Amino acid sequence: MTMMNRRRAMALMGSGASLALPTTLVEAAAPAVRFDHGVASGDPSAVGAILWTRATPAEGQGGDIALTWHVAPMGGSDAVGLHTGRVTARAARDFTAKVEVAGLQPGRDYRYWFETAGGQRSPEGRFRTLPRGRVEELALAVVSCQLYPGGLFNAYDAIAKTERLDAVVHLGDYIYEYGADGYGTKTGHELNRLPEPAHEIVTLADYRQRHAQVKRDPDMQAAHARAAFICVWDDHEVANDDWIGGAENHQPATEGDWGKRKAAAMQAYFEWMPIRDPRPGQPWEAINRSFDFGDLATLVMVETRLLARSKQVAAAKGEAPEPGEYAAMMAERARPERELLGAGQLGWIERTLTASVKAGRPWQVIGNQVVMARVDGPDLEKQMGPQGYAKLTERLSEGERQRLGEAQASYRAGLPLNFDSWDGYPAARERLYAAFRRAGSRPVVVSGDSHAAWANDLYDASGKLVAAEFAGTSVTSPSWGDMMPGIGREIAAANPKVVRFCDQDDKGYLYLTLTRDTATARYMTVSTVLAKPYALGCAAVWRTRKGADTPIEAITA
Repeated sequence: MTMMNRRRAMALMGSGASLALPTTLVEAAAPAVRFDHGVASGDPSAVGAILWTRATPAEGQGGDIALTWHVAPMGGSDAVGLHTGRVTARAARDFTAKVEVAGLQPGRDYRYWFETAGGQRSPEGRFRTLPRGRVEELALAVVSCQLYPGGLFNAYDAIAKTERLDAVVHLGDYIYEYGADGYGTKTGHELNRLPEPAHEIVTLADYRQRHAQVKRDPDMQAAHARAAFICVWDDHEVANDDWIGGAENHQPATEGDWGKRKAAAMQAYFEWMPIRDPRPGQPWEAINRSFDFGDLATLVMVETRLLARSKQVAAAKGEAPEPGEYAAMMAERARPERELLGAGQLGWIERTLTASVKAGRPWQVIGNQVVMARVDGPDLEKQMGPQGYAKLTERLSEGERQRLGEAQASYRAGLPLNFDSWDGYPAARERLYAAFRRAGSRPVVVSGDSHAAWANDLYDASGKLVAAEFAGTSVTSPSWGDMMPGIGREIAAANPKVVRFCDQDDKGYLYLTLTRDTATARYMTVSTVLAKPYALGCAAVWRTRKGADTPIEAITA
């Protein structure tokens, strides 16, 4: 995400063919075979889920590793109701293994584990199959933006300890591509938590190593073991501010062909994440998919990065546009052909929402990467006065103050807060809002990417209220609030009709609960990402009512 290119201000080849190479199984009796990266489940269905692990081989071992998987109902013995089968941790897939389990009962909790031929057993995980029929309540943890050097994954520890949880919705930035001298690594140096490899990742081996590092984190493992994850990528799984033809953080002259880098990143993602592999005949980028939670809700996960996104509007030179560039930037932004979803995905979204509404489900939830609301940048000096502004910006360097001032000048001229969000694609946003109307849906949009918590009312260009947006803060990734505590309140003050709540200061996750009548967003926070123990808090609670054509309501704020 870029807030006038905020990240700067704060400062191989992979192919499906490689997954089908002939293999020779190793009957892995060697004690050195380990499950260093835990287990994970994902993409639950009414009859099963995707199960994942990695069998870390003994040093020098190059052959594939045979595994047995087991699934049993929660609360029973290993033998009662046991489902079992075989899967291979293949060298061609970095010794990761995935299997789609079926034949289970809907709306039930199961535990699972893997074993080697030599009897070594993985940690246990659990997941809940999707329900069928009448459902009274749904509980989802919504997460995004977990910069490994940015701090400890205390939010995941809290999620792992959550009593009521149907699934975890991950909206992207599971890994970051930067090296040890890159974005947000000051904390990493302090905590001895620097990225592996130390350089910016570009090759398949690089992306695999970065995924492996995140999966070794004990809090990450605990969260994966607690519930099934429903995941999509954002930009940093490949490179910052990516689009179909490249990325802000990809330089072809030094980092090679964009297509090869993207293919490597996607291959590592499908290997290391508990997500279904690409569908036959579909591009790898098409990870949009939906999940029905009985008769209560449909979760629609969309892809806004690699499938159809047009290049972001940007200043010709540097991160802060010159006043003479404003008109040209806004004209480019307004071009009707600019895309974020693409026509094919938009049609699929409309059909999925229409089917959910016709089935009588009261809720449709859009799992979306970037903030959807129209957000104007704040004129901080005008809003706060000289003394308040000086207090807010006292932690900034002189250069940062200058860049902030340049950004505010652009905001006063009408430029949006963030061209990388839906605000950079207003025509595409109106097409999506029109699809909502045709489907008869007033959905709940959950968003990530911004490293901030938001409660927004979404209005179309005519001023009609079309949806509610609840966006969660980051797990660890830094935000403007780290440098300017309280700036979220100023952003909300600059957008009183749309932005009902904005917290740029805290780290944590969004806990979304749905009943027949209400959708309630609890903005869960951790007191620190720098140490343990930590305290779990709640910054605010907002809700929207089913069928009420009214703005969202504050329960606590």
